Amino acid sequence: MTTLAGIDIKEEVAAGAAEVVALRRYFHQHPEPSLKEFETIKRIKEELAKLEIPYEAVGETGVIGTIEGQRGPGKTILLRADIDALELEDAKEVEYKSKYSGLHHACGHDGHTSALLGAAKILKAHEDKFAGTIKLAFQQAEEIGAGARQFVKGGFVENVDEVFGLHLDSSVPVGQIVSVAGATNASCDIFKINVHGKSAHVGRPDQGIDALLAAAAITVELQSIVGREVSPLDNVVVAVGVLNAGTRYNIVANHAELEGTVRTFSHETRAFVLEAVERIARDVAKSHRCTIEFENYDAAAPLINDKEPAKRTAKLAAEMVGEENVITDLPKSMGADDFADFLAAAPGIYARVGTRNLEDEETWYGHHHEKFDIDERGLAYATEIHVRYALDFLS
Repeated sequence: MTTLAGIDIKEEVAAGAAEVVALRRYFHQHPEPSLKEFETIKRIKEELAKLEIPYEAVGETGVIGTIEGQRGPGKTILLRADIDALELEDAKEVEYKSKYSGLHHACGHDGHTSALLGAAKILKAHEDKFAGTIKLAFQQAEEIGAGARQFVKGGFVENVDEVFGLHLDSSVPVGQIVSVAGATNASCDIFKINVHGKSAHVGRPDQGIDALLAAAAITVELQSIVGREVSPLDNVVVAVGVLNAGTRYNIVANHAELEGTVRTFSHETRAFVLEAVERIARDVAKSHRCTIEFENYDAAAPLINDKEPAKRTAKLAAEMVGEENVITDLPKSMGADDFADFLAAAPGIYARVGTRNLEDEETWYGHHHEKFDIDERGLAYATEIHVRYALDFLS
C-alpha cells in the first residue's frame, strides 16, 4: 500500500530524500556530545520553525514539537529521535567527515534526527488529513542515559497514547526493517563501591584492614549472583570493569574503589540483582572488617516493546519492503537505550532500520566504531516508517 490517509507517502519521501541526506551530513559534520548539543538543537529549532511547527524546550538541549491534526481531537503519538554524538575520532575519509576532532556521530543519531525532520515535513504538510496530535521529541544525551528522563519527568509523555522510535542498524542490510515484541535491549545500571579499610605496613598486616583484599573478594563473590541467584534461563550480566586500590607496594591499602554494571531484561530481575550486588558487597566487606559506600547510576531501564505496536510496525514495514524483509525475531542486545524510559511511560515500539550495504564494506563497521558510516538509502526507510506509523496509529 503506497497511500495512507490519501497521501502517497513513498513518493513524498522520495521527493524529500536529498534534503534528509543533506541534513544528515550537516549533523555528521557538526557532532556534539551528550548534554552539550547546543548547535545541534539550534539547527533543529530552525528546521521546525521553517515548517511552522511550534516547539517547546526540554532541558537545555532537547525540544518537543507539536503537529495538531486539523480534523479534530484524537489520539496522541510521540515520535522520538536522539541527537547526541560520541567522544570518538572520526577515522573516515569522506566529504562529510566530522569537523570536530574527537567527536563523531558513530551511532547513527545524525540519521535519526534528519529522518524525523523529514517525516515532520510530510506530516505537517498533511495536517488537514488526520485527527489527533503528533509529538516530535528530539532528545539529548541518549549515550549517557540522561535525556529521555527529562522528557518523562517534565511531563511531556503524559497523555501520550503511544510512542515510536527507531535505530539505524549497521548489522542489518539496507531495505530490511526490524520489529520485535518483548525485551530487546538490556537495562544499564552503573554501580560504584567504595571500600574503606585501615593503612599499615605490609610487614604488619594485622595492624591494618586491607581494603584491596576486600575489594578483590567482592569482585569474585559478585559473580555468584548470575551463577547461583538468578535463573539460568534469565539473561543477566554483573561485571566489574574498574578496581583501583593502594598507593604503594608496601602499604596495606586503606581504600579501594570498584565500578561495574548490571544488565537485565526485566524490571523485576533488575531490582533483585541490584539488591544482591549491594548485599554481597556489604557482607563480604564486613567479613574483612571493612565498610563500604554503594552508589548506583540508573542509565536505562530494560527496553521492552509492546506486542500490538510491534505487530503493527511489522505490518506497515511489510507494505514498504515486503514481508520477506521484515525481521520479527532478533537476538537480544546487552546494549542499552534510554528510549526504554519512554516505553515505561507509554506503550510503544522501538524498531530498527537497516543501513548495511552488502556491496560496500565501509557500511559494515559496528556502532561506536571510529569508521562507522551508513548506507544513506536507509534514511528514506526511516523517514517513511515514521510517517506510516503516525498516520496509521492516528487513523
